[in-house]
Amino acid sequence: MDYIELVGYIASAFVLLSFVMKEMTKLRIVNIVGCAFFITYGILLFSWPIIITNTAIVFVNVFYLMKQRHQVIHNK
Repeated sequence: MDYIELVGYIASAFVLLSFVMKEMTKLRIVNIVGCAFFITYGILLFSWPIIITNTAIVFVNVFYLMKQRHQVIHNK
């Protein structure tokens, strides 16, 4: 197994782990880590579909984390 394949397996493990999380904040953070590994994997493979998709997922997760944080701050 080469290092590129290892990055792909690590990415897959983090994304899979995020699906068993019950708390949404932890789920999103773990999923962001998995997507970051997938983005790295996509760069190593020169695969734009992998890079673009996972970058978009990171933005969606960050958006909802910020939205949640904003709601928590303003509801106190």
